[in-house]
Amino acid sequence: MTKGLNVDPQEIAKFEALASRWWDRNSEFRPLHDINPLRANYIDHHSPVSGKRLLDVGCGGGILAEAMAQRGANVTGIDMGEAPLSVARLHQLESGVDVEYRQSTAEQLAAEEPQSYDVVCCLEMLEHVPEPGDVIAACAALAKPGGSVYFSTLNRNPKSFAFAIVGAEHILQLLPAGTHEYAKFIKPSEMAGWMREAGLVLQGMTGLTYNPLSKRYRLDETDVSVNYMVRALKPAE
Repeated sequence: MTKGLNVDPQEIAKFEALASRWWDRNSEFRPLHDINPLRANYIDHHSPVSGKRLLDVGCGGGILAEAMAQRGANVTGIDMGEAPLSVARLHQLESGVDVEYRQSTAEQLAAEEPQSYDVVCCLEMLEHVPEPGDVIAACAALAKPGGSVYFSTLNRNPKSFAFAIVGAEHILQLLPAGTHEYAKFIKPSEMAGWMREAGLVLQGMTGLTYNPLSKRYRLDETDVSVNYMVRALKPAE
């Protein structure tokens, strides 16, 4: 962990090494491209983003950030990886999509801009930091009263180990080996506990499932055993 920051340098280095392929739909990032419409639709359905200030925490190369900006949101994306942010800015020049990218942790931005965003998204990021509860608290602090906060991560159980690590990384090779560490996966009960501590109210939860035969992803509220998303409300003061 970098001194004073809730960051794992090995995790940052892992994604820095892959950054140049972030927007290649046939690369290691294909799963992110495949699930992005599902994530964007879920967020926009429950928290219509047009005209709203939206923060993407752990934005990487900007896949979600651009999608939300295309839906009319005023988007800021933050990440601690210099290379992914450079890729995001370069792709922005090609796409013409307006996103503000900044190198920052959620905790740093929360100290600078508390209660500033209508929607805060932190997707596929919590399982890569040393203290996920601190990130959740920072996301809550960044949201305006009455704002929405979204998280997604991986459940921690034998099935998620079999699917997300053995299956996705080694058998199907959807992701590079070593992308995830099982010990960092987060049970929904742990997520809910951190959210309560941060003053957030759980509004809903859905699983994100993958069919290896059809090679399709779908949202399934009845199955949060592997990938799952949660949406929360920051109560109005």
